[in-house]
Amino acid sequence: MNISTGQIFSISNQHDFNDVAISIFQNQAENCDIYKLYISHLKITPSEVKNYKDIPFLPISFFKSHAVISSDKPIEITFSSSGTTGQITSKHLVQDLSIYEHSYNKAFELFYGQADDYCILALLPSYLERDGSSLIYMVDDLLKQSAHPKSGYFLHNHEELHQTLAELKSLKQKTLLIGVTYALLDFTEHYQIDFPELVVMETGGMKGKRKEMVRAELHQLLCASFGVKHIHSEYGMTELLSQGYSKGNGIFECPPWMKILLRDTSDPLTILSATDTTGGINVIDLANTNSCSFIATQDLGKFHGENSFEVIGRFDNADIRGCNLLVQ
Repeated sequence: MNISTGQIFSISNQHDFNDVAISIFQNQAENCDIYKLYISHLKITPSEVKNYKDIPFLPISFFKSHAVISSDKPIEITFSSSGTTGQITSKHLVQDLSIYEHSYNKAFELFYGQADDYCILALLPSYLERDGSSLIYMVDDLLKQSAHPKSGYFLHNHEELHQTLAELKSLKQKTLLIGVTYALLDFTEHYQIDFPELVVMETGGMKGKRKEMVRAELHQLLCASFGVKHIHSEYGMTELLSQGYSKGNGIFECPPWMKILLRDTSDPLTILSATDTTGGINVIDLANTNSCSFIATQDLGKFHGENSFEVIGRFDNADIRGCNLLVQ
């Protein structure tokens, strides 16, 4: 059965999710060459898989070494992960940008409302200084939708950012500041503002600019500097076409077409179910229909109830991913 974009983004319950997930899995198991080979090595018969919890997850490292695609459509854009000089980066070959656009727009609307209600300020210097960032593609579009005259990017012009925030506060304008973690910290070393209504969203990652910090300490510092009660976060990565969001305390939730499962760290084919159990994060991203929707990441996480989770660290020897906050 072919799954339409409408079916993916209209999922409203577990039954719908399972039906769509199984259909996408069977398609990708047949048409994504590297995933097909991986499944064959596991001696899994795709037609026998009936529940999404039994779907095998492709290790995320394959995005560094293979073209992870499941159709013969032309590539519209290639998103790439950040990395130091000489480091092999992940490549996500996107065959239908409209699905990505639908995914991030619908998720933003679900968690925050309409983008045109906000003035959006982006403090993302490291992302702007390289090509191929899926985050920049999303933020570019949200900025256009915002259409507020003060919306825009800030590189290292922190004084201008501070003045803009002060002006928006005085106007009682609904404002979102999205920033890479180290750049937000750089800003707070020289400027502070008491702007309780401001939404501060950190995308995670020190990019080698600063020492990694425990999340609670980082968020406490940022809360004090911006005068807000909570720091929001985004959980996304190059290999996905969907994001989870946290509105505080590092607890993320996913849109209905995205789901997190935890795997046993000593037995990666075993899925854990208990709340407060720590495990490797597996992501089901049904928007990733032309690539692989079932990815075993190198992040460690913990469940906090139905489809809410916390990122608590990384596997040993894993590359530090730009879009994820390394915490303890």
